[in-house]
Amino acid sequence: MKIFGKVRHRPSASWRQATDRAFTLIGDGRYEDAGALLTRAADLEPWLSESWFNLALLHKFRHDWEQARAAGLRAVALLDRATGAPDWWNVGIAATALQDWPLARRAWQAYGLKVPGEASASGEPLGMELGSAAVRLSPEGEAEVVWGRRLDPARLEVLSIPLPSSGRRWGEVVLHDGVPHGERVTSAGPTYPVFDEIELWAPSPVPTWVVLLEAATEADRDALERLAADAGFAAEDWSSSVRLLCRSCSESRMPSDEGEGEHLDPHDHSEPGHPGPLGHRMAGSGSLWVPERECGIAAPGGLVRGLLDGWVADSPDTREWRDLE
Repeated sequence: MKIFGKVRHRPSASWRQATDRAFTLIGDGRYEDAGALLTRAADLEPWLSESWFNLALLHKFRHDWEQARAAGLRAVALLDRATGAPDWWNVGIAATALQDWPLARRAWQAYGLKVPGEASASGEPLGMELGSAAVRLSPEGEAEVVWGRRLDPARLEVLSIPLPSSGRRWGEVVLHDGVPHGERVTSAGPTYPVFDEIELWAPSPVPTWVVLLEAATEADRDALERLAADAGFAAEDWSSSVRLLCRSCSESRMPSDEGEGEHLDPHDHSEPGHPGPLGHRMAGSGSLWVPERECGIAAPGGLVRGLLDGWVADSPDTREWRDLE
């Protein structure tokens, strides 16, 4: 096969050695050294799409989106298949990071995804209806998996309330990678992928509050979550929704804390029976309800106390709150 008049051939031993060494360096976080080797590999084999795909991948790891877009476009120009190549997915991520919406739309379509015709005034593709997924915030640090709504193949709106230690907030939009690392299986049956966050794409102005509740029943707890949702914000009972998992468990196929029933599995490294983000026993049929709950609330400062006071006023004998931070 000929590409631009050149006969396509297998990469040379020098190309393979430079590339293999570069990915070893990438695994060690030595991006600058890896970049020099991948640039040399591209000079050795400029007609290979893999040369430019690898460079685009490196620039993605470095969050250098201009370079990732440029290398990605060179990679797709050398492809020998029409659709489905991962090169297009990397171009889509870079274009989304740069808000280059015409290129993002072209990339998703070239990958083989259906992109509806409507777009915003800025050209941003809308209405892809990719459903829910989970995203692992700060995957290289104190990682936390939260739930959200996929806006397109590279962005997710966070709908859980992340723990304050994550540095993320409810309502933020994060850019995420295309290859899932793990799955979450709900009690109803559907399985959802877990993507790794790349970076924050759009911040949220809504702060996160931590409060201790005294809720006599699950219905009392649920009432606060409904009250916050009706006001356009969110409340989440972290005593029920947070599990501590080791990295290998988090990146595997795990039962979700969504749905009915109690998930007490050998992968849960928290302490059953203790409320709060450092351990819990999930509430469900047959489990012991603990009235003291640690709750996260995503709401403006001028509203959060009113929400809590209104919640208590609806049933003062069964509800109380304290230690709002």
